Amino acid sequence: MSAPLPDGVWLVGCGNMAGAMLRQWIASGLDPSRVFVVNRSDRALPPGVRQGRIFPADEAPPALILLGMKPQQIDAIAPLPAPAEGAVLISILAGVEEAALVARFPGYAVIRAMPNLPVGIGKGVVALYSTTANPAQLATVEGLMAQLGLVELIGDETLFDAVTALSGCGPAFVYRFIDALAEAGAALGLPADQAERLALATVEGAGMLAAGADASPAVLADRVASPGGSTRQGLNVLDRDEALKRLLRATLKAAADRNAEMAAEARR
Repeated sequence: MSAPLPDGVWLVGCGNMAGAMLRQWIASGLDPSRVFVVNRSDRALPPGVRQGRIFPADEAPPALILLGMKPQQIDAIAPLPAPAEGAVLISILAGVEEAALVARFPGYAVIRAMPNLPVGIGKGVVALYSTTANPAQLATVEGLMAQLGLVELIGDETLFDAVTALSGCGPAFVYRFIDALAEAGAALGLPADQAERLALATVEGAGMLAAGADASPAVLADRVASPGGSTRQGLNVLDRDEALKRLLRATLKAAADRNAEMAAEARR
């Protein structure tokens, strides 16, 4: 049985990621009338969700407030309500550390969250980190995030940049791989649209199979590849000098390094 949804959530900003989270929460049963979004200008939101430039002054805020704007906007947002007892501030701001959030928003328990875009269909990943939230607060946020997909608690904040690079940025890297797989198929003579459909379905099916398998992806790859067969010949190209692994290590390191730069900027 899934955890009950909270009574409401207020959001600061509602861009692509926060919007995807909100739509899935509402699809999972969150009452849209208990959602308020502060935006710099009105934008399309799910029916029933209220929005404005500042939070309502004539009603008590819910226990959860989500920071869903760009990290660079952290010092330009509208004032938050005075924190009530037990109030939790959830931040999805890449690179902004818990200490920087606590300093800016005293009185709130702070939970960092790093979602990825598939949260919008309930198939995402959400990493959580906090030293200021108590077990009950953390359990409430875990239950909320469980509506979005896999929830992982991170025990060391220094690993959050790596988590962001892997699962937060990861969908973009997978999309690039799908595009490259489709382009390679087209280079062999397939119509481009057909190659794209085949690449998409191949990645979707392979991912679902790997998620439910009793073996690691590395083992599954070897199971597909018969000795001397065509799959093995292709794997030989990817495995030569660890070409694919080295490429992805460099890719994730670049993303993690940028997260560290943003964290340094937010400390100032």
